[in-house]
Amino acid sequence: MKKLVEKANVLIEALPFIRNFFGKIVVIKYGGAAQVEDALKNSFAQDVVLLSFIGLKPLVVHGGGPKVSETMKKMGKEPTFIQGQRVTDKETMDIVEMVLGGLINKEIVALINSHGGKAVGLSGKDGGLVKAKKKFIKKPAQKGEEEVIDIGLVGEVESVDPQILNSLERDGFIPVISPIGVGTKGETYNINADYVASAIASSLKAEKLILLTDVSGIKNAEGNVLTTLSRKDILELIKEKVISGGMLPKVHACTRALDAGVKKTHIVDGRTPHCLLLEIFTKEGIGTEIVR
Repeated sequence: MKKLVEKANVLIEALPFIRNFFGKIVVIKYGGAAQVEDALKNSFAQDVVLLSFIGLKPLVVHGGGPKVSETMKKMGKEPTFIQGQRVTDKETMDIVEMVLGGLINKEIVALINSHGGKAVGLSGKDGGLVKAKKKFIKKPAQKGEEEVIDIGLVGEVESVDPQILNSLERDGFIPVISPIGVGTKGETYNINADYVASAIASSLKAEKLILLTDVSGIKNAEGNVLTTLSRKDILELIKEKVISGGMLPKVHACTRALDAGVKKTHIVDGRTPHCLLLEIFTKEGIGTEIVR
């Protein structure tokens, strides 16, 4: 009986959060170990379905870079990166679209649906969801102007038209979106999934943007996880080079979303089972929340 009462207490603790977030949009960037390990994949899908059943409106944006690289190698094409960005020619873009928009996207959709959800797979090309423009990398030159490097069909978000998402949301579907956008001339672009999630959350004025990572959160210089940070704190940590490398795109995605009207953003350890439920429905939460 004691264990049953403890379970009831857990549900009661979650009640204020369920009430506060009922009917609100939560955009989740899904990647890292949570997208690879079977147990974590199932706990993620269960979390998303539960969010939907209790009245929140989850929306998933996923990455899949390692799987793209693996598939490229199987097809005899060696992946090339410049400043962490995949050099993407037409052949590589075809592989990216096949893996992200096909294999990975449909696997996530099937997984959510197997737990009782109503997921629908999309890419940014569907319904004109993500308009993109070509991205260039600038390389500092020893003398004179910066060198501009063309890395191919890599894009950045220019605008988001959420009409198709609004239609799906009205009918209770859970959109699962691959980070592929379309240019003004119909060209296909590969886009950083963190930035796509941020732009979509911004366009929908989402309650939360949650980025799943393979770290426990943002840490200070001493290595301790910082549970709450403001935009000002983030800028200071970047200046001090405490935040660097792969964490930079994530914090930039969060601050952009906050500037556009998203209420709160979170960087969460996706290696923790049921991390979404722990972050949204407990007082302590996990990872780092970034607020205005």
